[in-house]
Amino acid sequence: MMTSVLTGARRAAHRVLDVLLPPRCLKCTIVVDAVGTLCPTCWADVAFITAPLCACCGLPFEFDMGADALCGACARERPMFERARAAFRYDDGSKDLILRFKHADRTDAAPAFARWLARAGTALLEDADIIAPVPLHWVRLFARRYNQAALLASALGQLSTKPAVNDLLVRRRRTPSQGGLGATARRRNVAGAFVLHPRRRALIADKRVLLVDDVFTTGATVAACAAAMLRSRAQAVDVLTLARVVRTGE
Repeated sequence: MMTSVLTGARRAAHRVLDVLLPPRCLKCTIVVDAVGTLCPTCWADVAFITAPLCACCGLPFEFDMGADALCGACARERPMFERARAAFRYDDGSKDLILRFKHADRTDAAPAFARWLARAGTALLEDADIIAPVPLHWVRLFARRYNQAALLASALGQLSTKPAVNDLLVRRRRTPSQGGLGATARRRNVAGAFVLHPRRRALIADKRVLLVDDVFTTGATVAACAAAMLRSRAQAVDVLTLARVVRTGE
């Protein structure tokens, strides 16, 4: 009886909030039917990534080359992580989604983004023992006030019931922004920047970690994070990001 009363009260409160503060599109902010959704126009603009794709890094293919097919880069040299997947392409249609979430306090989008992540990385999430975000340096965290990757990891943990450990990794030096850097410069920029939190060494041993971030560009940052975890005896590292940069000719 009490449970039914509480449920009814919550529904009534939500209806009142919807009237006072109607839900808005995550991208363009026009009023929509439900919290954490896109309007039809913005939904059509977002290029969600589906098969066929590289079995390792998740790069989308134009044609189906088989379940175990690798892109040229992964065939030449396998990355430090085992598998990477992303929910959608990072392009003109999706850029505002990421920027609003990352720099404009649209932290309310995290639960919706977690659902997209879970769909894109179903197999990775099922295999994971621990979920962990790419960390920010404390100076950048202080300036931004939140780590968008940690919000995604926490929301994904709540959705999946897998433990999210937001301090698993530490960014021990403040690296310059990766924006505008090429692949080689990006790798050099983050080399040795990440270490395992000293109190988390026992937690990670022989565990499969799902590393979460907002955007996969060249993979340099997630590879550096994966290397730090593998050095600390993680069994394997998979990567799940909201968006992925896809360059013509990759």
